[in-house]
Amino acid sequence: MHVVVVGAGIAGLTAALDLLDGDPAPRVTVLEGASRVGGPLSVSEVAGVPVDAGAESLLARRPEALDLAHRVGLGADLRPAATTAAAVWSRGALRGLPAGSLMGVPTSVGSLAQSGLLSAEEVERAALDESMPGEPPQEDVAIGRYVADRMGAAVADRVVEPLLGGVYAGHAAELSLQATVPALAAAVGAEPSLMAAARRARDAAPSRTGPVFEAPVGGVGRLPLAVADAVVRRGGDLRLQAPARQLHRTPHGWRVVAGDPRSPSTFDADAVVLTVPAAPAARLLGPDVPAAAAELAAVEYASVGLVTLAWPLEAAGRAPQGSGLLVPPVEGRLVKAVTLSSRKWGWYADAAPGLLLARASVGRHREEAVLQRDDAELAAAVRAELRELIGVDAEPVDTRVTRWGGALPQYAVGHLRRVARIRAAVAGQPGLAVAGAVYDGVGIPAVVASARRAAAQVLAHLADAERPPREEE
Repeated sequence: MHVVVVGAGIAGLTAALDLLDGDPAPRVTVLEGASRVGGPLSVSEVAGVPVDAGAESLLARRPEALDLAHRVGLGADLRPAATTAAAVWSRGALRGLPAGSLMGVPTSVGSLAQSGLLSAEEVERAALDESMPGEPPQEDVAIGRYVADRMGAAVADRVVEPLLGGVYAGHAAELSLQATVPALAAAVGAEPSLMAAARRARDAAPSRTGPVFEAPVGGVGRLPLAVADAVVRRGGDLRLQAPARQLHRTPHGWRVVAGDPRSPSTFDADAVVLTVPAAPAARLLGPDVPAAAAELAAVEYASVGLVTLAWPLEAAGRAPQGSGLLVPPVEGRLVKAVTLSSRKWGWYADAAPGLLLARASVGRHREEAVLQRDDAELAAAVRAELRELIGVDAEPVDTRVTRWGGALPQYAVGHLRRVARIRAAVAGQPGLAVAGAVYDGVGIPAVVASARRAAAQVLAHLADAERPPREEE
């Protein structure tokens, strides 16, 4: 049996690894259009130190990503974040997030007041949620709009938006409640207020001790490289610069056409796992699974950028001591978040004891124009804002500008229903499965989980295909 995996990001590589660990294991070919694996998970040097150019942490309260790291030999290199104490820049100062909040949704008026993020009048408006009548939404709603209706615009703009909107590089007023905070969506029907629902969802979460975030020394970008090595060691055929251009059903399975259009390669397969983003997946599925293709084509994406800087420590003494800060869009800034990598991860202090390393995030959904500046202009604009945001005015010793076009799918209202329709259409095609950030979550653990689900579906299909038919009684 032969399986083609389209895409060598963390989803495609994980699916390939699971397939090769099947019993029996099929022959696996992985097709990747780029010249390297990993997609937006990569590492490059800044001031001689390897620094992630994409995601830089693994959520430790979900097991999938950490389990994968252990599986491919990175377990001994995992380290917890030294600090996760993030702040919010609001009205000219750094302020704390409300204690006990659920993805930015406050769980008590007291914690909201103590954070200092809101004025006394705005806190009073938020408190009305506890006594405000109203039926919980029967359908999916935009979380930002729902929070604003219940607690006031200030809570949505200055508490929920920087946290939740930052995760998706989107706008909370457009993001799905059901898809982004499913535990809260499930709780709103059981409580009279949104704060009570947030408390219920928070308290119902499994109690876990230990760190919130972990990462391998040297960066999360090491993870896809280690998975790719494991795939190749198990006999997987990994082909780079081989973009999939066509996918067609055949009498015996599937045919994938890939590579240079002037001299393409053809791969016949018993099954296919598609792990590419929505637009290329829609193009490939169009001929044989038009219903899924139409749904995928409707998913919008946000482009983002990262400006990574290194300063001498003696010139950066005013920088905050926490892990970083978030900047609400209502502040009108270019920078939407700053990670103080040297504060957050202890190995940077070991690798570069005389430097402060920081990453500034820019760009949100439908704000691609800010990323069209050249590197020097973008870096200069970020540095100008960092003088106030983190108090560092010195010349950096090194700067790296990274752009990720179409990096983050937007989980708009109705996203879960859309994903269900996609999967229903795909399920009608034997030997076909999909995985990736567009389906079940944009975080690495969720992406890994979707890949393992797709691999399990394919292995079950192959087992059924190889099972001899029962004789008629």
